[in-house]
Amino acid sequence: MQRLLMRNPIAVATLWIVAYVLICLFPLAVALLHPAPVNRNFWVEFSVALGFIGLAMMVLQFVLTARVNRIETSYGIDILIQFHRFTSLAAFFIVVAHPLLLFVVEPDTRSLLNFFEAPLRAQLATIGTLAFLVMVVTTIWRKPLKIPYEPWRLLHSVLAVVAVGFGFGHGLLVGNYLSLFWKVVLWSGLVLAALWLIVYVRLVKPWMMTKKPYLVEEVLPQRGNVYTLALRPQGHDGFTFEPGQFAWLTLGVHPVHMREHPFSMSSCADQSDRIEFGIKALGDFTRRIKDIKPGTKAYLDGPYGVFTTERYRDSSGFVLIAGGIGITPMYSMLQTAIARKDNRSFQLLYAAASWDDVTYREELEAMQDKLDLTIVYVLRKGHDGWEGATGYVDQDLLKQYIPHHRGSRQYFICAAPVMMDAVESALFDLDVPVTHVHMEHFNLA
Repeated sequence: MQRLLMRNPIAVATLWIVAYVLICLFPLAVALLHPAPVNRNFWVEFSVALGFIGLAMMVLQFVLTARVNRIETSYGIDILIQFHRFTSLAAFFIVVAHPLLLFVVEPDTRSLLNFFEAPLRAQLATIGTLAFLVMVVTTIWRKPLKIPYEPWRLLHSVLAVVAVGFGFGHGLLVGNYLSLFWKVVLWSGLVLAALWLIVYVRLVKPWMMTKKPYLVEEVLPQRGNVYTLALRPQGHDGFTFEPGQFAWLTLGVHPVHMREHPFSMSSCADQSDRIEFGIKALGDFTRRIKDIKPGTKAYLDGPYGVFTTERYRDSSGFVLIAGGIGITPMYSMLQTAIARKDNRSFQLLYAAASWDDVTYREELEAMQDKLDLTIVYVLRKGHDGWEGATGYVDQDLLKQYIPHHRGSRQYFICAAPVMMDAVESALFDLDVPVTHVHMEHFNLA
């Protein structure tokens, strides 16, 4: 059975979804093992059930963001983060629906909204709900509110702990379904597990990372305002990864500060003694990469991601569609393919603003002599004398260049969100099997 699951990623992914649903419902099922309070109507009991489910979902959010390797390899960080966002919103609405139902069916409970005169159980519920609300608002509108990434991340963790801790305290003080000792132990175990994940991510994992530091070997300028950051392991062998994966990089500070950023490895996956990242100068952190001095200490948490050709060893070839800095994971795939003497077909469609913005241009050209590689450059606006493709990677262009037998290749897309959405839609219209299309986002906050 275990071997079957290992060979079937869909079965593994389905198993985790079933586990998630069961864990959400398990505390509710346990609550029903004890007789319900008498003289309460259905809607009051339904409201209580929503409270238990919402709290269980809040606890599970800690698992989704803890980078548990076995879960991450089943879906990839992209899908987990999206699932985390949607289930967090669902949990928030469920938690809010819990008191609103009570206020409707039992109007006397509205007096609990008077915070200073309300009993402690109601005060805890109010604080926990407000913390949850602030967490949702600052996450959805972080960029419009101009909240920097690192402070937001710390605030997010603190608010999550407050929401779960105070929600649990509210349930204990209400006591109708948590009056038995073993039920208190059960819920305490769930909450403590969530808090342990915070401690593990914030303290234990950073401490483990300090045991395997890296040093910046050099920073090389590339075309397109991109810099190659090369790291060499200090006192250890580094790590191996699959081409296309990424790692969280902490640079110049102790990892406990949690100033980490996700970047795709751009180097060959078989070269663990020197790990390279292609980083485009876009934000506050990335603009400082060019000023990093050799010898600066760095730490890596990884590798992560399922955006890799290694998961499709039976494929006859690959179509790689990149836009701008999205070339980074593709470059790693191609370098690794050359090192492993891969004789399969590779086709690269690379969109850039101009010819001078084509990162790794000379290196890519040289790769065509070492690999069955066809490159199609798509420039936003071609220069004088340019005879190649111009404009955008749209359906007409894809129809012209991708294989006639659509299902014979695996398609990898990494670009700006607008381009990725457009390419995904175009491939769907061109009858490319949806299971053959793989995308990598970096909007992880």
